[in-house]
Amino acid sequence: MQEPSPATDTRPDSFEARWRERFEEFAELRDDDAGIAGWSPSGLDARFRFFTRRWQGAAPESLWLDVGCGAGTYSRWLAAQGLRAIGLDYSQPTLAKAQQRLRPEIALVAGDALRLPFRDATFGGALCFGVLQAVSESAPVVREIARTLAGGATLWIDALNRDGIATRVSEARRRLRGKDRHLRYESARVLGLCLAESGFTDIRLHWLPLVPARLRGLQPLLESRLAVSALASLPAAGGLVSHSFAYSARKRSG
Repeated sequence: MQEPSPATDTRPDSFEARWRERFEEFAELRDDDAGIAGWSPSGLDARFRFFTRRWQGAAPESLWLDVGCGAGTYSRWLAAQGLRAIGLDYSQPTLAKAQQRLRPEIALVAGDALRLPFRDATFGGALCFGVLQAVSESAPVVREIARTLAGGATLWIDALNRDGIATRVSEARRRLRGKDRHLRYESARVLGLCLAESGFTDIRLHWLPLVPARLRGLQPLLESRLAVSALASLPAAGGLVSHSFAYSARKRSG
């Protein structure tokens, strides 16, 4: 087995350590899937619809890894599609909440996305949602997931969009107020390069515009066929108006 990547920086003042504390607090204080994961209910619902509408299926009984599984929202869905699912999270309180929701055949594993406790080429697919915002760099996570995927396996991975107008405004306000960084935003271009350098092909970018929870009644407009087609045909516009984005990609064989 290949030597795993270095573990997450767990120094008390590190960005990763602060996020680990937040996730544990979310799980201890909240009981809904969205709250445990740190999302609003409308935000998680929109993200879940976004993914399931773009899902193109997978070989029956193939083994999939849900990296940063939270309460098991996606692990449950994978199992319902006839796949074997393993959920991984580094938060023990989160795993305890997930265990209450999952059927016995869905395995849960305590582990870090930067040091996955699996052999090379183990999985036929992987999801990694809501993870990159809580680590200092995307590349080590992408490389470690790539290591555990078999040739031809599919990866879905998302990130908060660094280049969106709303993000730039909110981050500028935080800096003016002297507040520390609370989330990490990523460039779609940078994450796409990480995927290519880690041995992925058929790399496809999907933009996800989200309205604030208080305006959730407008979300269906952003999910309409017209809006989806417009974002796909105008990538630059997608980058300006989208809160998040996701990539689907296939691990190169050989």
